Amino acid sequence: MQLLLVEDDKPLAFSLRQALLKSGYSVNHVEKGESALTAIQSERPDIVVLDIGLPDIDGISVLKQLRKSDAELPVLLLTARDSVEDKVAGLDSGADDYLAKPFEMSELLARLRVLERRLASIKTSEIGVGGIILDTLKQSVSLDGVPLELARREYMLLKTLLENAGRVQTRAVLEQRLYSWGEEVSSNALEVHIHHLRKKLGNDFIKTIRGVGYKVEQEDIARKSAL
Repeated sequence: MQLLLVEDDKPLAFSLRQALLKSGYSVNHVEKGESALTAIQSERPDIVVLDIGLPDIDGISVLKQLRKSDAELPVLLLTARDSVEDKVAGLDSGADDYLAKPFEMSELLARLRVLERRLASIKTSEIGVGGIILDTLKQSVSLDGVPLELARREYMLLKTLLENAGRVQTRAVLEQRLYSWGEEVSSNALEVHIHHLRKKLGNDFIKTIRGVGYKVEQEDIARKSAL
């Protein structure tokens, strides 16, 4: 899941980015509204976390411009303005949610999970394929009831494949989900992650579609533990 964080407070942005990365997101960061619009146009993220108080154009204006061309992209507004009028203005401009500063990181993560479930058209925290269960709330994975230890990017990769079970995910798409802008990515990094997952999940679970990418079969998908 790739997020675009639009926040001009550098210390806050750094803290948020580190926490989001730790929670299994790929995070790109810009500090200005115009940069956000350019970034979204060139590489559409899955979710935008947008601060209202930006140095060039305010977040509400960014949101209004965005909604002219993209009505579906989930946007979570961050702001120090917590009046009812400000909240209504943000929601009326097309925001999917609104979070007033200061806030607990746990609340931001919970709201992002809600937006993720909307994207995936599911209402649960668990995605099951065969004997594999991935819990997005606990950030845990089990195989036939036995917990598995996965590295952060292994978890991110598996989550992307499970969310798109039955559909081939290209190398470019998977790398976009795993890495942020500017990160050095070795030519075989994705293959290494796939190799490690196969050792833990079984060689046949992740299929290689030669010349295209990878996929998990859609058969026997079960979704459990409704929230």
